[in-house]
Amino acid sequence: MNLLAITVGGWIGIAVAAVVILLAIIIVCWAIGARNSFVRMRNQYEEAFATIDIYLKKRYDLIPNLVETVKGYAKHESETLQRVIEARNNAASATTTAEKIDADAKLTNAIKSFNIVLERYPELKANANFMDLSNQLKTIESQLAEQRKYYNALVKKFNTEREIFPKSIIAGFMRLTKVEYFQLASDEERQNVKVSF
Repeated sequence: MNLLAITVGGWIGIAVAAVVILLAIIIVCWAIGARNSFVRMRNQYEEAFATIDIYLKKRYDLIPNLVETVKGYAKHESETLQRVIEARNNAASATTTAEKIDADAKLTNAIKSFNIVLERYPELKANANFMDLSNQLKTIESQLAEQRKYYNALVKKFNTEREIFPKSIIAGFMRLTKVEYFQLASDEERQNVKVSF
């Protein structure tokens, strides 16, 4: 009977140890999966922002061509054209995410002024080179808008996962911080950019 009690007690001890080990393995596997999930999400939103950079670069490269085309028609509008070029140069030289978002907003405002100037020159709208460049700008603006939405969706997913318990524990160990959305800084910037020439 004593031997039977020791055997049953031994089996219970082994069963408890096995359950504890199994739980530890499950927790470790979950933690590894959560960490890998955060790494994937971070890489996705970084890739999305890099794609925004590509579209911004396309836009920065296109703007001087548009300005040069317009200069011949609108010689006395040089101040507005110069502001567009300056905003473009500042945007192209931005390095951090916050700088890029701010510079993009300023460039968007400069493009609005540029569009107002263009409305004063209907003969410019007949220029084939100008029409091609303006169509390219429309396409780039559309692609930029879509990519910003995609980036913000990825950031939302990342920020949500980072804050939800128990994944917030893993996020804390990884020292993950909240990622900022790509958004405009003022109500004025939220107005539609009229890109029709």
